[in-house]
Amino acid sequence: MAKRMLLMLVVAAAVIAGLGYFKLRQVQAAVKNSNFQPPPEAITTIIAKQETWPSTLSVVGTVAAVHGVTVSADLPGTVDQIKFESGKFVQAGDVLVELDTRQERAQLASMEAQRELAKVNYARMQKLVSEGVISRVDYDKAVADQKQTEANSAEIRAAIDRKTIRAPFSGVLGIRQVNLGQYLAAGNPIVSLQSLNPIYVNFSVPQQVMGHVQVGHNVRITADDLAGMAFSGRVTALDSVVDQATRNIQVQATLANPQGKLHPGMFAQVEVGVGASRSVFPLPASAISYAPFGDSVYIVSDLKGPNGQAYRGVRQQFVKVEGARGDQVGVVSGLQPGEEVVTSGVFKLRNGAAVAVNNKVQPGNNPAPKPEDN
Repeated sequence: MAKRMLLMLVVAAAVIAGLGYFKLRQVQAAVKNSNFQPPPEAITTIIAKQETWPSTLSVVGTVAAVHGVTVSADLPGTVDQIKFESGKFVQAGDVLVELDTRQERAQLASMEAQRELAKVNYARMQKLVSEGVISRVDYDKAVADQKQTEANSAEIRAAIDRKTIRAPFSGVLGIRQVNLGQYLAAGNPIVSLQSLNPIYVNFSVPQQVMGHVQVGHNVRITADDLAGMAFSGRVTALDSVVDQATRNIQVQATLANPQGKLHPGMFAQVEVGVGASRSVFPLPASAISYAPFGDSVYIVSDLKGPNGQAYRGVRQQFVKVEGARGDQVGVVSGLQPGEEVVTSGVFKLRNGAAVAVNNKVQPGNNPAPKPEDN
C-alpha cells in the first residue's frame, strides 16, 4: 500500500513538472516574439529658440524716503493750536503746531522793560563819563547791563519761536499723534513727515558682482502691490563696507516718484545690470528637471526600439541654467536651436520613453506675467 502511494506521488510530481516546463517554454516564446510596449506618455513641448537676455540681477529692496523724520516738540509745553491735517502735503516752513507761550511772552515784556531801562542808563553813563563825572568802571557796568538785557530778550524770543513747530522740509504728513490741550515733553512725537519725490530704494548685491554695479547704472523697480507699474532709477551710492555676515554690499538707487505711489518701508523688486548681455534658450520653469547631480531637460526625437521599429521618444539632456524672467528660466548651454523640448510631464519620463505630444494646453511661459495670471 505504501509503495503504491509513493509511486502515485512520484508520477504526480513528474506530471506537474512536465506541465510547468511546457508552460515556461510557452511564456518564453511569447515574450521573445512579442512586440508589446507600454503606452506613450502624454506631454507638451516647445521648440528651443535662442534669445538675448541682459545680464541682470533681481533682488528685493526696501523703499526709503530721501528725507524722513518724526516731527517732535523741541521744548515742553501745552498744545495751543494744530494747523495741519493728517496725510496732507506741506511746504518747508509751514506751521504745524503752536505751543502755549503766554508765560514766555510775559517774561519777554518784563525783559523788554529792563532792556529799555538799561539802554537809558547806558546813554546817561556815556554822557557822564565823557564829562568826567563818573569813573570808567561805572560806565563799563552800564554797558554790560545793556548787553545782558538784550541777550536775555533774545533768549526769550528764541524760546517763543521754538514753541512754533514748523515743517523742516516739503513732504507728506502722516497721522497726527497730538491733541489740543495735550502737554508735550521735549521730544514727544507730533507727526511723521516724509519726502516722497524723489525716493530711495535700498538693496544688497553679492560681493561677486560688486564690480559690475556702479554709480549711474540704471535699475528697474517693480512692486507686487502696484501691478503693471514699473519705475526707472539710477544707482546713486554704494556702501563703503561689505557685510561680514552675508558678504553683501548695500546699494542705494534714486528714482522719481511724482505720483507718490511708492512709500517708505515698502518692499520692491529691483533689477540691476551686472554685465554684458548673453544668449539663452528661454524655457518654461516646468521644463527643467532639477537634481543634485545636474539639471536636465528631455528632448523629443525619433528613436528605434529593440525590434528596430521607429517611434517618438525622449532622451535626457543635461543643461546649465542661469537667470530667470517671469515664468521662464534661461538655459545657457546644453541645447541646440530647433530642438523639441518637453515642457510638462518630465517627472514621469525616462531615457527612451515613448511619448505623445499634445500642445493644446501649455504651461506658463510669459516673461512678464501679471499677478492674476499666476
